[in-house]
Amino acid sequence: MTYQQTVDYLYSRLPMFTRVGASAFKKNLDNTIALCNALDNPQTNYKTIHIGGTNGKGSTSHMLAAILQQAGYKTGLYTSPHLKDFRERIRVNGKMVSKSFVTNFVKQQQKLINKIEPSFFEVTVGMAFSYFEQEKVDVAVIEVGLGGRLDSTNIIHPDLSVITNISLDHTNMLGNTFAEIAFEKAGIIKPNTPAIIGERHPETDAVFTQKATAQNATLIFAEDELSIANISKKAAVLKLDVLQKNKVLLKELKLDLTGTYQLKNIITVIEAVQELKKIGYQIPDAAIYEALRNVKKLTGLQGRWQTLAINPLVICDTGHNTAGISEVIQNINQTPHERLHMVMGMVKDKDISAVLALLPKQATYYFCQPQLERALPSAELALQAANYKLKGDAFKTVAEALAAAKTNATRNDLIFVGGSTFVVAEII
Repeated sequence: MTYQQTVDYLYSRLPMFTRVGASAFKKNLDNTIALCNALDNPQTNYKTIHIGGTNGKGSTSHMLAAILQQAGYKTGLYTSPHLKDFRERIRVNGKMVSKSFVTNFVKQQQKLINKIEPSFFEVTVGMAFSYFEQEKVDVAVIEVGLGGRLDSTNIIHPDLSVITNISLDHTNMLGNTFAEIAFEKAGIIKPNTPAIIGERHPETDAVFTQKATAQNATLIFAEDELSIANISKKAAVLKLDVLQKNKVLLKELKLDLTGTYQLKNIITVIEAVQELKKIGYQIPDAAIYEALRNVKKLTGLQGRWQTLAINPLVICDTGHNTAGISEVIQNINQTPHERLHMVMGMVKDKDISAVLALLPKQATYYFCQPQLERALPSAELALQAANYKLKGDAFKTVAEALAAAKTNATRNDLIFVGGSTFVVAEII
C-alpha cells in the first residue's frame, strides 16, 4: 500500500474514537499488550514521562518535550488527536514520523492487526513505541489518550507521571463525578514513581493521595510548590515570573503559548522539570527559557489560542468542555474587539448543555458541523443553542460558517472558531 492507502486502511479498518465515539474505546489493555509483545516491547528501551488529565495535557506534553529537546535529549512525543496530518501524533525532536515508517509498520503488522482487531488508537500507540525505539530516543513524552487506567499508553513504566487537572469530560466512559474521573486518571500513577498533580480539587485530592500511598509513590501538588507573578501579555508572548515558596525561581519567563490557561499548565511543567532534575535529568535554566519561547516551532503544536488572521482578528482554540470553554471565554474577554462572532461546532455524544450555558449571549453565532460521524448536525446545535438565547444561523460545513463570519465582520471585530478539536482541525 502507498502511504495514503495505509492511512485510509487504518481509518476505515479500525474502530476510531474520533469517528465513532465510545464504541472504539477498549476497556482493557489486552490488545496493546499483545501488540507490544509482538514488537518485543519497544517501550522498555528508553525513558518515558506519562502525561494525563482532562485539560492541558497536550500543551503540557509539548512544553515538556520542548524543554527536554532543548536540554539536549533526543525526545519522542506521542500525542492525540492530530489536527491535519496523522503523523503529528508521533514526533522525534519535533519532526513527524516518516511516511515510510508508517507504511512499513502497518505492512509488517497487518496479519497481527487483522487477528487481534485492535482499535485505531491501540495501533498508533504500538507504532509510536516502535518508532521511538528505532530512532533511539533518550526519553519519550507520552500523552494519555482517554482516561488513564485503561488507556492504551498505560503499559509504560515512566520516570514521572503527571496529571494536569480533573474536569467533567467523557462522562459516559469515565464517570459522572470528579472523584470517579480522578480514579481513572490516577491509574497512571506507578509504584515507587513520583507523580505530579497540576491542580488541587476538594473532590479529587483524596483519590490521588490514596492511589499514591498504595503505590508507594511520592505525590506532589504543583500549586503547593510554585506560583505565578508579574504576568503580562504583549503581541504573541506571555511573560511571567515563576515563584517557589514566594522566591523567584524563573524571572521573566516568556511563552509563545499565550492562552490564560497556560498559567496553570506552566506551573505543572516547571514542577515536572524540578522533579526530573532530582532524579538525574540535566536541564539548565537556559534550556527552559529557550524552549518555552519556541514551543510551537520546536514541537509543531497548533490550536491553542492560535491567531489565524488579523483585521478582523480570527482566533481558534481546541477547548471543548466546560473547563476549556470557561478559559476560552476568559481569553475572549481579555482580547480587545468591537463585535464578537462565534463559529461553533460540537460532537453529538456529549452533554453540551453546560457548555452552551457558558457562551456569551451578545455574540453572533455561526453553527457548523465538522466532517465526521460524531458531529452534531449544525441545525440541531442551533436549536439547542436557542434555548440559551444564542442567536445565529446553521451552516453545513465549518468553511461555510467561517466564510459567513468573515463576510459579516468588520476590521475591529473578533471571530472565534472552536467548540470541538475537529472544528479547529478543519480551518487550520
